[in-house]
Amino acid sequence: MIQYNKFILDNGLRVLIHKDDSTPMAVVNVLYDVGAKDELPNKTGFAHLFEHLMFGGSINIEDYDEPLQRAGGENNAYTTNDLTNYYCQLPAENLETAMWLESDRMLSLAFNKKSLETQRKVVCEEFKEHYINKPYGDVWAKMRALTYTVHPYGWMTIGKELSHVEDATLEDVKAFFKKHYCPANAVLVIAGKVETTTALELANKWFGSIPSGEKYNRNLPLEPVQTAPKFLEVKADVPLDALVKAWHIDSRLEKGYYVADLITEVLGGGGSSRLFQKLVKEKQLFSNLDCYHFGSVEKGLIAIEGKLVKGKSMQDAEDAIEEELQKIMTELVSENELQKVKNKTESVIAFEDMALMSRANSLAFYELLGDATMMDTELSKYQAITTQDILEYSKIIFNKNNSNTLRYYSKN
Repeated sequence: MIQYNKFILDNGLRVLIHKDDSTPMAVVNVLYDVGAKDELPNKTGFAHLFEHLMFGGSINIEDYDEPLQRAGGENNAYTTNDLTNYYCQLPAENLETAMWLESDRMLSLAFNKKSLETQRKVVCEEFKEHYINKPYGDVWAKMRALTYTVHPYGWMTIGKELSHVEDATLEDVKAFFKKHYCPANAVLVIAGKVETTTALELANKWFGSIPSGEKYNRNLPLEPVQTAPKFLEVKADVPLDALVKAWHIDSRLEKGYYVADLITEVLGGGGSSRLFQKLVKEKQLFSNLDCYHFGSVEKGLIAIEGKLVKGKSMQDAEDAIEEELQKIMTELVSENELQKVKNKTESVIAFEDMALMSRANSLAFYELLGDATMMDTELSKYQAITTQDILEYSKIIFNKNNSNTLRYYSKN
């Protein structure tokens, strides 16, 4: 079990402190409960743009990185459709430097045209490099638009269109910051060689006086149940044909999520998985094939994605996948096969808990989900899943009416 103490400051900031004397380091992790799903459909890419803007300096500190590096620290951040997370690690004796830096940009990020233009340029270049000019770069932009009709998971974290970030004004950006980047909408985790009382004092000293802001309450449109299969065909300048299929699954806190996670391991979890053994190794239809899900907080997707061997037909590839799906929908997986993927999942969870930074991140994420203690019960939820659960949920997921298919053809 991960030991921690939880406090709520007067301004609503949730503070979790995890003491670990086995390391000389400390981690400060600030998670904001804002992701791409919280954007307006005509102003997307803002959460990710903010991830960059948060490193552009605050009113009192021109350069975030420089003082942190002087204190022996390193930092990074990431944005998803569900959240934005900022984290840094540094020698524990320099913990206050990280608290000062994080609190200052929560309180008073520097908004000026120069900073916005600099970071806008970076984000637009990233959009072009990874999603427009890169082979297969637009696959998930197209798939998300195909699979979601009303839910904001319909666009990627980088944004729906390049123009949304290109046209973002200083006023747009300020409004987004005011709405989401405040103590009431954040979780602060302090972990490592720290004394709980000292860490709490520092949290109060540096974050306690920041105005609470308003707790953001979501009211996102519910995606209706899909009632017919969807298809999309694309021709592009890519070396090989690709096939992508996606199906809707349960949200992060439902039992179906855990079942779906194990199904992805049975079908696509590495070299011994069903899809790899049958379709890559034996039938040699695909050069590579993955089965995975997105780990979304709300109702997400499970996907099968692969590139075909040159000269193989798209229809044969689809039929072969369908054959494997029919098996998992009609025949119980063996107890051995299920135990093997449970063991793999257990080792992944254990490995994640080894690194201090990962533990801090997990505490913040489960607190966001509702209760940080849930990270101690994750494994039991996987252990409870039966072969019958796999069979029954496979029937629900892989129902033809729940399927979305992208046939991505090479022009060559």
